[in-house]
Amino acid sequence: MSILQNKIDFALIFTATNANPNGDPLGGNRPRTTSDGFGEVSDVCLKRKMRNRLLAEGKDIFVRVQEDLEAEGYAHLTEKFKKNIDEKKKKSEKFKDVCERWFDVRAFGQVFAISGTKKSKRTDSDDSAESTDAVSLGVRGPVTIQSAFSVEPVVIESNQIVKSVSGEAPKTEGGKSSDTMGMKHRVAGKAVYATYGSISPQLAEKTGFSDEDAEAVKNALATLFEGDESSARPSGSMEVVKLIWFKHNSKNGQYPSAKVHRSVKARFDKDNDVVDVTIDKLEGLEPEIIEG
Repeated sequence: MSILQNKIDFALIFTATNANPNGDPLGGNRPRTTSDGFGEVSDVCLKRKMRNRLLAEGKDIFVRVQEDLEAEGYAHLTEKFKKNIDEKKKKSEKFKDVCERWFDVRAFGQVFAISGTKKSKRTDSDDSAESTDAVSLGVRGPVTIQSAFSVEPVVIESNQIVKSVSGEAPKTEGGKSSDTMGMKHRVAGKAVYATYGSISPQLAEKTGFSDEDAEAVKNALATLFEGDESSARPSGSMEVVKLIWFKHNSKNGQYPSAKVHRSVKARFDKDNDVVDVTIDKLEGLEPEIIEG
């Protein structure tokens, strides 16, 4: 595999229709919004969806949700690290191993801050320092993605729901458990979101991120919501409209990322239910446009 040699910028435009694209746990799982009412999907949420798509394509992913970790046979990420990486190796060798083994580590980076246990103690006859199996390893990945924001302020609808199955026993013998009340929130109607990102060849050299890896990231973005259905995001409610992929002709790129990202603008024509995406021309930099 050839290490990435060309800087890449990208823009992703997607829609949410009567769905909750990213609930805020500190706000009763209401869809995330900014202080001025624009919808938001966090970068962490987007990377989780990218990991899921990469996993579906057969890539080995380090950061998994708890139930997936347990299915792999690990109680937590620390155990997963220790069972796959030789603690006796030098730090540089561990760096290489984690990048080679796990796609998301060499793509997004990862901080391995793993506490250790004392293996030996200093004695009068031994002046060597105490040794542990602790690990402090930081990997800075070449792929970065911003939080997504809606192009217009969104309206949040909240509906009270009744859960007919209660987790508590009936108060009287032979009686019926009381129903549980709850709330369900969603973005009303259709909202258009835009996010932007980049891939750095300089950091790709350090982690071993290749051209083939960049293609995998592109495919993950283009199919971001496949297999992502839930009660909060019913099938078909989340849709990629366009992925605009800019491949520069050098490591440093012909244009700054901010200028490239500004060249892509999205607008929602509500009257005709059409998402208009315009791309300002940048001399010498032709984007690849992938329809959702």
